[in-house]
Amino acid sequence: MNEKENKNSRRDFLKTAGAIGAAPIIASLAPFASAADKQNSKSSDPTIVPTRPFGKTGENVSILSLGGVLDTSDLLIFRQAMKMGVTYWDTADSYGGGKNEKAIGKYFTKFPNDRKKVFLVTKAATSDPNKLTEKLNASLERMKTSYVDLYFIHYVKDVKDELTNDVKSWAEKAKAEGKIRFFGFSAHKNMENSMLSAAKLGWIDGIMMSYNYRLMVKDEMKRAVDACTKAGIGLTAMKTQAAFFAWFYASIGSETNDALNMTENFLKKGFTEEQAKLKIVWENPNIASICSAMPNMTILQANVAAALNKTKLSLKDRQHFDQYAKKTAGGYCAGCADICESMVDFKVPISDVLRCSMYYHSYGDRDKALALFNALPTSAIENICKTDYTKAEKKCPQKIQIGSVLKKIHQDLS
Repeated sequence: MNEKENKNSRRDFLKTAGAIGAAPIIASLAPFASAADKQNSKSSDPTIVPTRPFGKTGENVSILSLGGVLDTSDLLIFRQAMKMGVTYWDTADSYGGGKNEKAIGKYFTKFPNDRKKVFLVTKAATSDPNKLTEKLNASLERMKTSYVDLYFIHYVKDVKDELTNDVKSWAEKAKAEGKIRFFGFSAHKNMENSMLSAAKLGWIDGIMMSYNYRLMVKDEMKRAVDACTKAGIGLTAMKTQAAFFAWFYASIGSETNDALNMTENFLKKGFTEEQAKLKIVWENPNIASICSAMPNMTILQANVAAALNKTKLSLKDRQHFDQYAKKTAGGYCAGCADICESMVDFKVPISDVLRCSMYYHSYGDRDKALALFNALPTSAIENICKTDYTKAEKKCPQKIQIGSVLKKIHQDLS
């Protein structure tokens, strides 16, 4: 078999695998629909997504969280998520320019009794107390609610600079006023350092961080999770699919024998590769929930099916993931920005630009990629093509071709 035939064979197999993987999900619609009229069920119900304690808050949250990609035309997905027990809803004032919060508000207006059943989280990308007040009030108005369960500072990069005593005082005041119940932050880069620092503060209730089969095996991440768990901080995992950011890695999932063997092995056990990536995260009991973008009913059903599936991943399954992660490391940014960004002469937010590339090349979401790219400082964008990345590439643990990726996304989005 020549190389072209071999590649076609792999594509054909994965298309078939996708169809096979979808079959049990579609078949599962009936029992979920029959449970639709039940009241908010206990986690022992085998058709309802189970819950876990969220740190020291005393709250139990669904292990699957509805990520904020829906708009006002998607009320059916919100409704079905509720009926399946996906009652942890995550959003931000920036998602869709506020459209996701408005969609939540429309849902609560139509189903007001569901508000008490939802663990509602929103975010704002500022650590200025005055702006936090302004943004929180705007979010509450859009979502037609008087409070949120958890309020995050979005995309924290440096805990010392952003989680100040002024922010602590603001959070305490917002809690006293009944506008928020808990407070924390989300982190996309330098996650481990931020988590370790937060664990020492004593006033952080929750953290959402990038966490997946590539990152969870790192000693630094293990220490960070342990520290937060001991501090009673509730942890929510995001980016659990560990998507590639580079165009030359876009099809690697269907072009390597490791991926082919891994997918085939998972399908034999009754779940897809995507579902397995969720399951390996859930096997860490210290992760309270996984936040997943579920823009349609098919993905919602698939993720819920994974949450309800009791089959454990084997040692061989974990080895498959580990081998695949090592062979494809150059297509995934682990978020350790303090390493690479300190090695360039000009100030370039390397990790942030790679994130733009991920949305563009892996998710196919040019609008999101463009919005993130244009939000970068003008000087940073101008410096992308001026910078020599040789030293950064040598220090990168993932061996990423930083220069070529950054210059390509600059070309694509400028």
